[in-house]
Amino acid sequence: MKKQVLSAFDIFLIIGVILSNVAYSILCNELDVLGSLACVTGVLCVVLVAKGNIWNYAFGLVNVSLYAWISYKSSLYGDAGLNALYYLPMQFVGWWQWRKRMGEGSQQQVNARRMDMGQRVLLGLGCAVAVVAVGFLLKYLNDPQPFKDSATTVLSIVAQALMALAFMEQWFLWIITNIISVVMWCVAMSRGDAHAGMMVIMWVFYLLNSLNGLRVWMKLSKR
Repeated sequence: MKKQVLSAFDIFLIIGVILSNVAYSILCNELDVLGSLACVTGVLCVVLVAKGNIWNYAFGLVNVSLYAWISYKSSLYGDAGLNALYYLPMQFVGWWQWRKRMGEGSQQQVNARRMDMGQRVLLGLGCAVAVVAVGFLLKYLNDPQPFKDSATTVLSIVAQALMALAFMEQWFLWIITNIISVVMWCVAMSRGDAHAGMMVIMWVFYLLNSLNGLRVWMKLSKR
């Protein structure tokens, strides 16, 4: 299989997030090391996921650890729990699953697959019911943004599982999650929460990468 290299769009995302972090730090007259590290490692991770490259899990390990702490400090308990209790161990599970699905002659790129229409309908209905149920639970726990937090939590759990199993449909869920997360962190930034500005930047670049990831994986899953 042809060795995967970064495309011009991938390089744009990586350089763009670094420059955005620098510009934000200058505008705010404050160097947010923790937020910047979470932001940059997160974008590096998702760029490699879009390429089907197994090394995304190395950057993902750093990103989810930092993001869990940042979310906890902003009282976004759904996101905090998601990253600490699910994403973190799933980095190891994902690595193991992708190693079993490496393409012939490749040590880095996974073989992608896709669901049939019936599976997609069940996936959509299941996600909708779970988002509503978890949203009411988070509202009871005084989460400041219960249904946004619920949507990002539930859809991310499902998307991460689909990612570990190398299903193309993960990208539909990531796109929805990214859009909601941008809104959620904009609200947190308006409250003056620490690191929120960096998280807005990170999720915007995640969204751009998810759109590209869907395009790439639709091709990969046809092979």
